[in-house]
Amino acid sequence: MKIKNGAEYMQSLRDVNPKIYYKGKRIEDVTRHPATAPHVRAAAMTYALASREKYRDLATATSHLTGNVISRFTHVHQNIEDLIKKIKLLRVLGQKTATCFQRCVGFDGINAVYSVAYEVDQKLGTDYLERFKKWLIRIQDENLMVVGAMTDPKGDRSKGPADQPDLDQYVHVVERRDDGVVIRGAKLHMTGAVNSHEILVMPTTALDERSKDFAIVCAIPIDHPGITMIFGRQASDDRRDRLEWIDSGKPRFGAVGGEAVIAFDDVFVPHERIFLNGEAEFTGTIVYRFAAHHRANYGACKTGIMDVLTGAVAYLAQIQGTAKGSHIREKITEMIHLSETLYSSSIACSAEGEATPSGAYLVDTMLANVCKQNVTRFHFEVARLAIDLAGGFIATMPSEYDLHSEDVGHLVKKYFSGVADIPVEDRIKIGRLIEAMTGGTAMIESMHGAGSPQAQRIMIFREGDLEKKIKLAKALAGIPSKRDKKKKK
Repeated sequence: MKIKNGAEYMQSLRDVNPKIYYKGKRIEDVTRHPATAPHVRAAAMTYALASREKYRDLATATSHLTGNVISRFTHVHQNIEDLIKKIKLLRVLGQKTATCFQRCVGFDGINAVYSVAYEVDQKLGTDYLERFKKWLIRIQDENLMVVGAMTDPKGDRSKGPADQPDLDQYVHVVERRDDGVVIRGAKLHMTGAVNSHEILVMPTTALDERSKDFAIVCAIPIDHPGITMIFGRQASDDRRDRLEWIDSGKPRFGAVGGEAVIAFDDVFVPHERIFLNGEAEFTGTIVYRFAAHHRANYGACKTGIMDVLTGAVAYLAQIQGTAKGSHIREKITEMIHLSETLYSSSIACSAEGEATPSGAYLVDTMLANVCKQNVTRFHFEVARLAIDLAGGFIATMPSEYDLHSEDVGHLVKKYFSGVADIPVEDRIKIGRLIEAMTGGTAMIESMHGAGSPQAQRIMIFREGDLEKKIKLAKALAGIPSKRDKKKKK
C-alpha cells in the first residue's frame, strides 16, 4: 500500500488542492485548519491501526483482485468472515476516536457498486465491472480514502428528479460526449469529503426511465476544478476554532465526521471512470445494497462510541463520590446492555450475510435495517442516561479561561472539586467530553445517518414477509389456506 500510516495519509492530503470553504473563507490545508484537523486525525486512525500488529488482521485484508495486502476499507467482502471483521474493526475505531472515522461510506459504496456493476454487465453486455475493477485496484494499491456521495438536495420533495423546477437538485448528466459525460448538481452531508482523495458518485434513490440522466455512478478526484465543497458547522465549533483544548471536549478527534456540501459545476468524467450511465432500472439495487451495508455499521461504530461514553460517566461518578450508589450502578448497567444489544445486531446481520451473483457478500438486509432502527433509539437513551448520571454541572461549567484565570481560577478549583485525590481539571475535562458526546451534531447523525428512521421502517415492513407469517399463524390455528380450500372443492 502506498499510504502505510497516519502521517503518510496526512501528507497525501497536502499533495492535493481541493476547493473547500468554511465560514465563507477558503481552507488551504485541512490537516492544519482547526475546523477540519480533528476529523483528519480521526480518519488517520484507520491508517494507523493497519500498521499495528495488534489490529492488522482486522484493519487489512487480501485483495481478491491482486492478491496484495490492502486496507479493509478498500476491500470487497468475499465471505462472512470479512463482514464480521469489518464490524469488529468499526467498534475498535469507535473506541479509539469516540467519533466518526469517515471511511465507511466509501467502503459501502465500493461494495454496492461492485456487486451491481456485475449484474448490469450480465444483463446488458456492458463493461462497467472491468472499469470499476481498474479504478478499485488503484484505490487499493495506493490506499486512498473514498467519499461515498449519495444524498442529493432533493429540492421540492413532492416531485421526482426529472420534474424539479431546478434539475440541479439531483446530480445529473448535462452533456454526453464521445469520451465521457459532464455532470452537474450537488451532494449534501458528505462525511469525510474534505479529507478524501476520490468521490464515488451514486444515485440517491430508485429511478425510472424518465430520470435516466440522473442514473449516474462515477468516480472523480477530489481536487477536480469543477468541484467546490462547503464544510458544515458543528456544535461548539468556535471552541475548536479558538483552540480551546479543554472546552472542546474531544479536541483531538472532533464532534462527528466533518460533513460537507459537494457542488459539481459542469464536471467532466471520462468513460473509464463511469460505472453506470443511464441504466435506471439498477439504481434501486445500488441504493438498497449500499443502505444495508451502511446501516449494519451503526451497531458497531456507535457501540465503540458508547463504550467511551459509558466509561466517561463511570469515571465521573468516581470523581463525584457516587459510584457505589445502587441507582448509579443500575443506570450504567443499562447503558452497557443497550450498547451490547446494538453490537449484537451488527454481528447478526453480518453472520447471516450471503453472496451476491458477483461473489461479493451482502449483509442480511432485514437485520441491518433493524440494527440501524435500534440505533435511532438506543443511542439517545444511552445519552439520556449519561446526562442523568453526570448531573447539571455539564450544562453550566465555567470555561477553561476561568479555570486558569488568576482572578477566579481558585474559585473554580474550590467549588468544582470532588473526591480529594482527583484534580478538578479532570472533572471538567470528563464533563466536557460527556457534553460533546451527548449534544448537537453527534445525536443528529445517529438519528439520520444512513437514512432517516422512516427509511428503515419502510424496509423492515417490506422485508417482513407478512404472507409467510400469516401462513404460520393460520396453520397453527387450523385455518385452511386458499390452496387447501380449492383442493376440497
